[in-house]
Amino acid sequence: MVRTLRESKAKLSELVQLASRGEDVLITVRGKVKARLTKADDAAGAAGRRRWVEELREMQAAIAGPASGPTIEQILAEDREDRV
Repeated sequence: MVRTLRESKAKLSELVQLASRGEDVLITVRGKVKARLTKADDAAGAAGRRRWVEELREMQAAIAGPASGPTIEQILAEDREDRV
């Protein structure tokens, strides 16, 4: 199915529903295809999320650098010991 951008804006919910059923929806601007709505693949989404989480962890490690000082677990353990 091919729709113009103007039509797509007006009927986005309907087009998303069609795409979720497996129908590709092409969106055109001035007669040229600029985008495609397709059914989301849950397996690919989960794999993408795992990659994203791993990249985020790598960035956090790079920013934080080597750990210095006590860990949160050590701080909590000391706090518990002080209460006894």
